Amino acid sequence: MRLGVGWKVHGDGRSPAPGAVVRPDERLSWLRTLGLGAQHVVAMFGATFVAPVLMGLDPNLAVLVSGVATIFFLLVTRGAIPSYLGSSLSFVGVAAIIANEGGTPGTLTGALLVVGVVLLASGLVVRALGARVVHAVLPPAVTGAVVMLIGFNLAPVAAGTYWPQDQWTALATLLFTGFALVALRGFWSRIAIFLGLAFGYGLSWLLDRVFGPITSPTAAGEVAPHWRLDLGGVAEADWIGLPSLHAPSFEASAVLVALPVVVALIAENAGHVKAVGEMTGDPLDDRMGTAIAADGAATVLATSVGGPATTTYAENIGVMAASRVYSTAAYWAAAAFAILFGFCPKFGAVVAAIPGGVLGGITVILYGMIGLLGAKIWIESGVDLGNPVNLVPVAAGVIVGIGNVSLEFTDAFSLSGIALGTLIVLTGYHALRAFAPPHLRESTPLFDAGVPGEEARAPRSSPGPGA
Repeated sequence: MRLGVGWKVHGDGRSPAPGAVVRPDERLSWLRTLGLGAQHVVAMFGATFVAPVLMGLDPNLAVLVSGVATIFFLLVTRGAIPSYLGSSLSFVGVAAIIANEGGTPGTLTGALLVVGVVLLASGLVVRALGARVVHAVLPPAVTGAVVMLIGFNLAPVAAGTYWPQDQWTALATLLFTGFALVALRGFWSRIAIFLGLAFGYGLSWLLDRVFGPITSPTAAGEVAPHWRLDLGGVAEADWIGLPSLHAPSFEASAVLVALPVVVALIAENAGHVKAVGEMTGDPLDDRMGTAIAADGAATVLATSVGGPATTTYAENIGVMAASRVYSTAAYWAAAAFAILFGFCPKFGAVVAAIPGGVLGGITVILYGMIGLLGAKIWIESGVDLGNPVNLVPVAAGVIVGIGNVSLEFTDAFSLSGIALGTLIVLTGYHALRAFAPPHLRESTPLFDAGVPGEEARAPRSSPGPGA
């Protein structure tokens, strides 16, 4: 398993024994492995193709590079960390800001490429110094606040761009998606966003047949009669073809807007590694740096051809938890399916035709969920918001980020929104903590102390729960 391939067959190859799990270096029969791979594709599908649609990028390319990025991640981590790398939704607000300032898709992917380089460098630092450095630089109070302001900064996009295009379809999609998230069980609840999109898609088609065109703002903001669901592009698209590639371009202002998301990506990767380690029974803190660096390098690969940034997907952790199969062979299968989908332009046209009203209903929930993940980090980490060291920078940074407050340094340079909010939270926390009395500096570590250089050792071989 030097490169994370060459799996041993688990048991009879049919299903895990009672209480046992299929470990990352094991697999079931190839037919069952392909089936599990298909489940992973469905689980990641909703968010992976919604993200590029919301950012103005090619969904076909996004799905294709997600498969390539996943294979790259599995190779770099030598099969020790089963993960799917899909499109990161953390950059949707960044994309909206860059577009409002006249930026192109190339400007956006250039900024995301720089973020990938910074994430790669951060991973190498964590690899050298150990997992504890993540907590030291980015404690839960900071990471929670940054994740929160990234999500809630998107509220005007949902309310001002998508929802007005078809408010009743947006409301119906919101209600259905909320129902699916709460009422459905197991695997179906984990793909509730995808089901909500499918519901809104079908509802828009039905309303067009029954009531005809709607008069409302289009995606360009022009109020005019138009079909809710325009499938003209689907009929014209080929079944097989290359996705649309473009080269990144680099602008300092766009890079500054995107850089704060590095904090969220580090938190996502760290949380993913912890969760997988707990489920498989293998302590993986010593591999956290490698995982972060691999995600950064995968983002560089994806954005260099015009795709979105990548990140590890919690949806796929849910699939593993439900199936008790942590085999990386299933992720190789999922990546292969994604790459095949990427070469189908007709699929991309179907995705690109998602009505604005449907996206309105989905984004109201989705953006709010992203923001509330920040509060979840605070709660699970026991952050004391009564402590002014936490309260003051968090309060100021979150309001600046959500309110899109701007600070102008010169006529040509200013910071605002996500970038300024993150800067205030990060610098404010560490500055106040430096001057605070000892009793206000106490904190509980998020991660175990990683041992520098331990990642170079052979993978741990301790058995998983019940294995």
